[in-house]
Amino acid sequence: MAGHSKWKNIQRRKNAQDAKRGKIFMKLAKEIYVAAKQGGVDPDANPGLRLAIDKAKAANMPNDNIERAIKKAAGAQGGENYEEITYEGYGPGGVAIMVKCLTDNKNRTATNVRTGFNKNGGSLGETGCVSYMFDRKGYLVISREELSVDEDEMLLEVIEAGAEEMETSDEAFEIYTLPENFNDVKESLQNSGYTFVSAEITMIPQTYSQLDEETSEKMLKLIDVLEDDDDVQEVYHNMEQ
Repeated sequence: MAGHSKWKNIQRRKNAQDAKRGKIFMKLAKEIYVAAKQGGVDPDANPGLRLAIDKAKAANMPNDNIERAIKKAAGAQGGENYEEITYEGYGPGGVAIMVKCLTDNKNRTATNVRTGFNKNGGSLGETGCVSYMFDRKGYLVISREELSVDEDEMLLEVIEAGAEEMETSDEAFEIYTLPENFNDVKESLQNSGYTFVSAEITMIPQTYSQLDEETSEKMLKLIDVLEDDDDVQEVYHNMEQ
């Protein structure tokens, strides 16, 4: 994991998403709706909802949109029934890809994901074909902009909070936790006055694939096509950037 900044991937994705913010908010609202419907509308009693709200706020989603999604879940009698499905496959250059979806129509989603792979130099695989190459981790990013704490001091605070590992770049501190420790680490660092530019439970590659420039461009196009689908919530991959 060391030396491979997930933050660079997130920055690239954030820049690309600025042009399609409305679609991103729609996906975040769906995630909030599902979390609230499954675990209740009180974020203090529903860690999944709290995480979805934090993710939405990190994306600068307006509070009105967040509250509307929660109210919709609170008043839902039946309503939309979304199912979480993860597809696995390979991109250009053999890059491992996992595609996390929330869908109310599995046939539509499967067709769209398969088409996205096939038309952009990839191939959809069987369940389990690449998931063993990823670890589920809590992931927190603290920007170093206007932050006076140095790396050694930050590392001590992170360890005391219960995190597993920290990576440092000129732009940010990237903190990794076990999924079950994520909320405790997050709350501990928040209580110390830190804010996060990203806070999520995600899939971290165990190894990374290096691609040449042409293959990287093909891979980035495949990621964009998959992320543009309304049913796709997250695209995880092990391309080194």
